[in-house]
Amino acid sequence: MRLTAPALVLLPALALLPVLIVVMKGAHGGGAEILGSFVVAAVTPSLDPALLKSLLFGLQVTVATALTAWSCSLVLGVLLGCLSSERLWLTWCLPAWPATMLRRLMALPRSLHELIWGLLLMQVLGLHPWVAVMAISIPYACLIARVWRDQLQSLDPSRLQAMLQTGSSPMAACMTALSPAMGSVLVSYGGYRLECALRSATLLGVFGLGGLGMDLELSLKSLQFHELWTGLWMLTVVTIALEQGLRCWRSWAEQAQFGQRQIMGFAVAVLLSAVLGAVWLAWLFPDSGSLSWLPVQWPDFSSLQQAALELPWMSMLWETLILTLLAAGISIGLPPLLLLVTPAPLWQCCISGLWILVRVIPPPLAVLLLLLSNQPTLAIGALALGLHNSGVMGRLLQEGLEQQDDVAQVALASSGASAQVSWLYGLLSPRSPSHLAYGAYRSDVILRETVVVGLIGGSGLGWQLLESLSSFYWAAVVVLITTYAALTLIGEWLSDRSRQHWLQS
Repeated sequence: MRLTAPALVLLPALALLPVLIVVMKGAHGGGAEILGSFVVAAVTPSLDPALLKSLLFGLQVTVATALTAWSCSLVLGVLLGCLSSERLWLTWCLPAWPATMLRRLMALPRSLHELIWGLLLMQVLGLHPWVAVMAISIPYACLIARVWRDQLQSLDPSRLQAMLQTGSSPMAACMTALSPAMGSVLVSYGGYRLECALRSATLLGVFGLGGLGMDLELSLKSLQFHELWTGLWMLTVVTIALEQGLRCWRSWAEQAQFGQRQIMGFAVAVLLSAVLGAVWLAWLFPDSGSLSWLPVQWPDFSSLQQAALELPWMSMLWETLILTLLAAGISIGLPPLLLLVTPAPLWQCCISGLWILVRVIPPPLAVLLLLLSNQPTLAIGALALGLHNSGVMGRLLQEGLEQQDDVAQVALASSGASAQVSWLYGLLSPRSPSHLAYGAYRSDVILRETVVVGLIGGSGLGWQLLESLSSFYWAAVVVLITTYAALTLIGEWLSDRSRQHWLQS
């Protein structure tokens, strides 16, 4: 029997059952009081002037880092995306093999999570404000380049070819023929990457690279929940402001008729953002000095071979894959399941607030919070990672449902169907292929993010990588990074195939 579209969307939520069973079995009473204090502290955040000053400084560092990394990665990503597009090389009557080569070379940098880049760069360059900027910019630039290249390759080439046949130069033909479609992609996807950069900058702070994330981690480890919530509320305000700004941004992008002037204006704005972010960081850290290269003894082949033989491959790979599948199931199935409870506007508004909250709390902090009342298990990491990504999936699902025509839902309700059935088959069902397609992409992202909770929860490749970095065992570091990159590239290929399948459904 073939499952209907709504059933396929809700089915991944079954991943919650084994996770919750393990979490409840591992719970101990000693943490109930601590969790109660954490919840109470949400409505009584600390307003100490010294604390507010410290948190405000950390927030500035996080925002400046995110803004600088975002603008740099966007400029570099668009440039690399153009250079890796075979269509553009052929437009200039040049062989396309350099584009293919560049596209393959960028696969490795984008396969590594920004946290891995941050830990590696910190070992090589030391603790410096620009380490976090570089850690975000490198994988983000390659991710943006991939999206930009794919969009260029998917465009109808007839208009471009027609302009070339009329005698237009390749540059003029590309700007005129491609700018309307690519301008919209640049604004919408660029805005999405800005929100991602803010989350990444917060996450890197949790692992010692400065900013608000470091303050949040110290407050949680010292059980200063009132101080923790002060920082979380500050981050929530910034997230909400950014989200509303991006909504207006996307709305403008949908209505605008993009041309060369709009593209150039947007490019100037991005470049100014890069300058603003760099100056902001220099002002916040006037004595940071220049980057320095720390000596690293790179391993030879025999060391790599020995490290590969010593690693516990079965447990590492098994834990990483299970963590990915459970977290992906929660992130895909939980949003429609919660929205299904009732289509009432008040409930929908509450759920929107929930998505913001789970996005604001970095997964490592969520793991540490859960460990206060639970034994360390793989389920803890899966729950933290799944809830965080469900915030992203839930937000996108709600935005898509708000833009969708509700004629089918109204018709079902008029025929006597319940509110839940009308919403499920009238509103969610047409949206299901798109939700599942993005879920496939999100699963690829979750595979990269397993390193984040692995570093805290003591599981998978992440834990082994942290142990190797802490002991400066560079042979194991190289082997683990290579393995992690291979896994993420395989996951990326599988998510691409799944996404194409659902989008064609």
